[in-house]
Amino acid sequence: MDGFLSEPTQYKGLTFPLGTRAPEPGEAITLAPGVEWTRMPLPFSLKFINVWIIDDGDGWTIVDTGMPLPDTKDAWRKLLGERVTADKPLKRVIITHMHPDHIGAAGWLCYKYDAELWISRLEYTTCRMLVADTGRDAPKAGIDFYIRAGWPQKAIDNYVSRFGGFGRGVSQMPDAFRRLEDGDTVRLAGQDWRVITGNGHSPEHVCLFSEALNVAITGDQLLPRISSNVSVHPTEPAANPLDDWIKSCEKLLRELPEDCFVLPAHNEPFTGAHIRLRNLIAGHDTSLTRLRQKLEKGPVKVPETFVTLFGRAIKDDEMGNATGEALAHLNYLIHRGEVKTRPDTDGALLYSLA
Repeated sequence: MDGFLSEPTQYKGLTFPLGTRAPEPGEAITLAPGVEWTRMPLPFSLKFINVWIIDDGDGWTIVDTGMPLPDTKDAWRKLLGERVTADKPLKRVIITHMHPDHIGAAGWLCYKYDAELWISRLEYTTCRMLVADTGRDAPKAGIDFYIRAGWPQKAIDNYVSRFGGFGRGVSQMPDAFRRLEDGDTVRLAGQDWRVITGNGHSPEHVCLFSEALNVAITGDQLLPRISSNVSVHPTEPAANPLDDWIKSCEKLLRELPEDCFVLPAHNEPFTGAHIRLRNLIAGHDTSLTRLRQKLEKGPVKVPETFVTLFGRAIKDDEMGNATGEALAHLNYLIHRGEVKTRPDTDGALLYSLA
C-alpha cells in the first residue's frame, strides 16, 4: 500500500496506519491498488465523511458521496475532472446506506455523469419514503410517539416545525437502482468484493470486503472512535434495533478477518476490526446493565434515562437522537421480557422492571 507517510498511531488497541494524516476535500490518498480515499465536508459536529474512489480500469466507481453542498460539489468536480474521460466514465455510485451524509449527493452525481446507483433495496425505498415527507405536516403518530417518550411541549413543537427536513439534505434521487444483496459479489478495482449487510443503524446497510486486498469498506457499521446511533423511530415504535445492531456486529466478527484494513465512513482507516466490534458490543452491554440498575430504583420516563445512558445532560438539539437511542435500549429489554410499560397521567410511558 502507498500513501502511508505518517507514523502509525494507536487507540484502544486499534492501529491507524496513516496516523493523523487525512486528505482535504478535493484531494485523494491511495490506500490500496485502485482504491483512493477522499473526504467531504459536513455541517455537523462530525466535520467530514470519508468517501472512496475506485479505479475499475474501464471506468470509475464512487462509494458514498457526502451531502449536496456547494463545497462538496466543487470537490467532486475537481476530483472527477482529473479522472473521468469519455473513454473512462463514472459508471457507478455505490451507497452504503440512506443517511444524507452518505447518499445526499448521489442523485446529483448520477444525473450529472449518467452513472448507475447501486444500493440495497431497503436503503433505497426508505430514502424515497423519507424524501416524500418533504412539505408534509407532522403526522399524529409522530406526535403521539414523542408524547409517550415524555417530551415537553417545546420539544414536540420543534419536532413539528422541523418535520420533513430529510429531503433538504438529499439531491433528487434516481428513479431506478441496481440492487445490492447480502452475499453478492461486486467487481471493484479488479478484485471481487463481497457484500455484507447489517442492521440497527439503518435498515439494510451495505459493507464491502475484498479478500484479495484484505480491505473492508464499512460505512457507519464499523467506526473506530465513535459508536453509530442506534435508534427507535416514530414509524416503528416497537422496533428492536439494538438487537439488530448487536447481531450485525457479531456477523462482522464472523465475516471480517481481524487483520483486515477497515475503511470507515468517519475517522481514520484502521486495523483491529475484531477488537473494535467486541468493544461496540461491550459498550451496549454496559449501558444495558446501567439501565437495569436505574430501573431497580423505580419506574422512569425516557428522559430520566439520559444521564444513566450518556453520562451527561442532553441538549435540546440532541433530544431526537438521545430519545431514539434510549428507546432502543428500553425496547431491547422489553423484547427480552425484562421491562414493562404503563401510561402516566400525562400520556408519557413509565418503564419499570417486569
